[in-house]
Amino acid sequence: MSSLLTTLDAIDQLPDAIALRRRTYELLEPLRNRTVLDIGCGGGRAVAELADRGAHAIGIDVDPDMIAAARGRWSGEFHVGSAYDLPVDALDGYRADKVLHALDDPATALAEARRVLRPGGRIVLVGQDWDTIVIDSDDPVTTRNVIRAKAGTIATPRAARAYRNLLLDAGFTDVTAEVHTTVGTDETMLPLLGALGEGAWLAEQTQRARTGRLFVAIPMFLAAGNA
Repeated sequence: MSSLLTTLDAIDQLPDAIALRRRTYELLEPLRNRTVLDIGCGGGRAVAELADRGAHAIGIDVDPDMIAAARGRWSGEFHVGSAYDLPVDALDGYRADKVLHALDDPATALAEARRVLRPGGRIVLVGQDWDTIVIDSDDPVTTRNVIRAKAGTIATPRAARAYRNLLLDAGFTDVTAEVHTTVGTDETMLPLLGALGEGAWLAEQTQRARTGRLFVAIPMFLAAGNA
């Protein structure tokens, strides 16, 4: 758990990641004195940042260890719970960051989000499409294969490209969609690359990181709408 949190913290502090989180908060406005849920809250950073903006922020994660870690790191309200059966309702905002691709049935999760949001409440989804990761490499064939192999291990790897239609199908209105690209050029990206490949391919990427030649681009898809 500690190594995972260390990796998440490193990624969360990348300038692109900070800017993307801020954009999700902007799309949830107004926040002050509003009740906002962060589903799949992980270590709880977004819950703390939402609270700093005046929201009554609630973090929910299916992993009890993550909730325990969040409670130890931040003040705030955290619960163990499932996106399919939320233990809260009457919400003004719902945020899901890198969550829907981990679910077997994103449509059911969004129906539950629609249920717990007040009329006019805001929903914001953000995450990567696991088939759409760009990595510079001397071995493009292996690169293509490791990305496809990783996508094959994800429950719904292409959920992010479907965010807009999933929201429309769930009955949300005024749905908007954006793409923001996270770029990595140093060793911060190595844990992600290590999860994709190994051997000579990973050795090349490690050497690129050490010599300032790494390039990883991850398009992050963002969609928002009204209940």
